[in-house]
Amino acid sequence: MSDPAAPKSEFLATLNERGFVHQCSDLSGLDAKALEGGLSAYIGFDCTASSLHVGSLLPIMLLAHLQRSGGKPLPLVGGGTTRVGDPSGKDESRKLLTIAEIDANKASITKTFAKFLTFGDGATDAKLLDNAEWLASLNYIEFLRDIGRHFSVNRMLTMDSVKLRLEREHELSFIEFNYMCLQAYDFAEINKRHGAVLQMGGSDQWGNIVMGIDLGRRLGCPQLYGLTSPLLTTASGAKMGKTAAGAVWLDAALLSPYDYWQYWRNAEDADVSRFLKLFTFLPLDEIARLSALQGAEINEAKKTLATEVTALLHGRAAAEEAAATAKATFEEGALALSLPKVAVSAAEVAEGIGVLTAFVKAGLVASTGEARRQIKGGGLRVNDAPVTDEKAALGEKDFASDGVAKLSLGKKKHVLLERS
Repeated sequence: MSDPAAPKSEFLATLNERGFVHQCSDLSGLDAKALEGGLSAYIGFDCTASSLHVGSLLPIMLLAHLQRSGGKPLPLVGGGTTRVGDPSGKDESRKLLTIAEIDANKASITKTFAKFLTFGDGATDAKLLDNAEWLASLNYIEFLRDIGRHFSVNRMLTMDSVKLRLEREHELSFIEFNYMCLQAYDFAEINKRHGAVLQMGGSDQWGNIVMGIDLGRRLGCPQLYGLTSPLLTTASGAKMGKTAAGAVWLDAALLSPYDYWQYWRNAEDADVSRFLKLFTFLPLDEIARLSALQGAEINEAKKTLATEVTALLHGRAAAEEAAATAKATFEEGALALSLPKVAVSAAEVAEGIGVLTAFVKAGLVASTGEARRQIKGGGLRVNDAPVTDEKAALGEKDFASDGVAKLSLGKKKHVLLERS
């Protein structure tokens, strides 16, 4: 028997079934709007780095599902707001970038959107927006008079992005305090210029999105909606997008398709079903079949996950090449069990073993200083992924289902850390 409260539009039904929906300002109202057809929505991405990382993948998939269901996706790059900095989830102010740095980052990250979205001039074609278009030329006095008067400082102080910083006694600059005003203004402008009635984002953006809906109402916009997705962590509680080797970048120049494939292949057993729903377009019945696999067979589901996710970003050929390379490496490394082993306790793994300490413990380097030098030269790898962050730690996620993590110095020296 069908759930009468379940969304009826293809877009929201898909999001609901696959686990994308965390909060929605008015699910039934948005569902009715989506059923009318031609739903237009945007998600903001900042330009603080030259590449997006895997934490941005879920919002991109939201836009891709919108397009696949007949809506119009509007990825927004924050050429304007990046000049200010979003305080959400941050304990300290971000380093302010120059306009040239922001523009270079914008050019780089927009290439990623084209891997998932079809751009053009058609009704359902994606259109890239940049809020510098309307923010860079704002007159401060006019903005305060026409827009600023609609914001309550009392309410702004209750927003998590502000409240948590203040509770921890971390400084919050006036420029960052203005960020939520600019983001709210974005919603009104994008509605006026492009007809978008929906803003989506991660759950940490809920406060900013709600302020945009409220500002739109005060400025006479039609009914606006907000939808957030869950803030993703792995089953063991680790934040998505970080490994012992550093950030999981979406740009092949910063992380090879093979290393990207390996990241997904090393997913925890408990995450496989959820990740297949969120990060692939495989049908739900196929995902259910893969999710039912148990024991060693779960590795087949992990390989499918890795190949499908890599194919979306880097193309099917690169994904299959990565899978073949991994298979060859694994088959050669069936001898891996004969590699030297060093035992580490389950408690050490649970607490996290500093990557420098791990390589010293494995006997691959004589000191943490030597480990640092090897990292700078690209000589250390964990589970075949290069180590780039000397402050990284090995945790549960780095130990395979058989309880080992492979540490390598160069191409020929390997040691297995074995959880005891």
